[in-house]
Amino acid sequence: MSRTRHSVARNKRKKKIFREARGYFGGRKNLYRTAKDAVEKGWEHAYRDRRKKKRNFRRLWIARINAAARQNDLSYSRFINGLRRAGVEIDRKALADLAVRSPDAFTALADRAKTALS
Repeated sequence: MSRTRHSVARNKRKKKIFREARGYFGGRKNLYRTAKDAVEKGWEHAYRDRRKKKRNFRRLWIARINAAARQNDLSYSRFINGLRRAGVEIDRKALADLAVRSPDAFTALADRAKTALS
């Protein structure tokens, strides 16, 4: 029986890591173990930050909505509560976009929220 060699699979594995490590500094790009550690750590950060990005955008939208609501004499929580009571179903992304791009439409929504609260 002939001897099996693992070099093809090994080279393919190493090539994948080095391809991912392109642009890294020093041994992180051309020493296998160091490159593997750096690439795997990068994958961990990418996985975590894909979820973090969603949180960050929601925080940004809420900050923008709050700023626009306060210009209309409402706090963020009262504004959202007023919209719920008025039956307006619009997400925070769209509300933040309205607050930035068309303040008149946002003011109309704020007035509907005020009337629903009182």
